[in-house]
Amino acid sequence: MSTIAPARPAPVPDEPVYPISVDQYHQMIRAGILTDDDPVELLEGVLVTKMPKNPAHATAKRLLLQALRSIVPPGWFVDEQEPVTTADSEPEPDMAIIRGATRDYTTRHPGPQDVAVVIEVSDATLRRDRGRKKRLYARAGVREYWIVNLIDRQVEVYTDPTGPADEPDYRDRHDYAPADAVPVAVDGREVGRLTVGDLLP
Repeated sequence: MSTIAPARPAPVPDEPVYPISVDQYHQMIRAGILTDDDPVELLEGVLVTKMPKNPAHATAKRLLLQALRSIVPPGWFVDEQEPVTTADSEPEPDMAIIRGATRDYTTRHPGPQDVAVVIEVSDATLRRDRGRKKRLYARAGVREYWIVNLIDRQVEVYTDPTGPADEPDYRDRHDYAPADAVPVAVDGREVGRLTVGDLLP
């Protein structure tokens, strides 16, 4: 396990942006201004375009979903590309292990307190997932964040979030190669291990 340096703040966009709150984002969805057909998510108070998924990305997601569902214990479930609400963001991670049952979230999305692990599958989005996404998950206190890195063929596991610091980040990072087995921890207890090579297309 290695200690990593804090991430730098996101660069200021070249074009003007209009920040919105999570509540304003929800109002836009309820009013039909934003729909499921709009490829955007709210990250750090800004609407960001989601990247299209290529076949390798889709394959990795399916492999990961099958593997996680086989080991997640009772009282938890695996969610796929559904929102997680934080104080200033509503990302839609590729995968997340969520506390409770699906019907527990009929009136709200899961929050950081409901999440054991959040996972992004990365190729074209690697820079965003290592930057903005990692920062917002750390700020929210999400305990564990994985990047299934298709470019470098590894799984990056980030733990020990700093929380709402000036430069939020994870204090620890561990990289797992294709032959390695990644431990899956739910509520502080290891529930199984996944071989990285089995998750890669």
